[in-house]
Amino acid sequence: MISSIEFFMYRISDLLLAPVLLAILFVFFFGFYSLGQVAMQAVQRKKNKAAFQHAKMKQPVAGYELQNFQAVNLKADFDAVEVFAFKRLEFLKLVTKVAPMLGLIATMIPMGPALKSLADGNIQGISENLSIAFAGVIFALVAASLTFVAVSIKKRWLAQDLLIAKERLELAVETQLPTSLKAVQNSNVESA
Repeated sequence: MISSIEFFMYRISDLLLAPVLLAILFVFFFGFYSLGQVAMQAVQRKKNKAAFQHAKMKQPVAGYELQNFQAVNLKADFDAVEVFAFKRLEFLKLVTKVAPMLGLIATMIPMGPALKSLADGNIQGISENLSIAFAGVIFALVAASLTFVAVSIKKRWLAQDLLIAKERLELAVETQLPTSLKAVQNSNVESA
């Protein structure tokens, strides 16, 4: 009974190797893509810094995601802007955390066949399985490193932009408040 369970688990883990390696390739290329995206955004932010500092909430500015969100969603309050900022980081943070786990899985799956090859005296089998294991973990760690850099930079930018968004929203409320009070006072005078 135990041997049949072990055999079943061995076969299932063997089947998981291909999807795990494909996932590692995806996160590897996604890491480079995200780093390129951050580099482009850095260029846009540097180029449009003055425009952003003088922009009103209704004006989109390239490279400033929160500003663009507020320009499209004029009625968004600070909580909505903050949720948008978290969403912008969510997938990158997920890839940064999942990539090393995928690397560990890609290391452990070929270890079974490598140990079996060792027991059989098959040196070539050991070499093939260990090369898959090491390549998988290296690709996964590189992907995690790249996305970690991208997350760190974007997190700092979003934190800075959140502070500015909060100030601008508070200023907008303060400028609208006297107008609202006058309207309420006028309605009270008319009803009296």
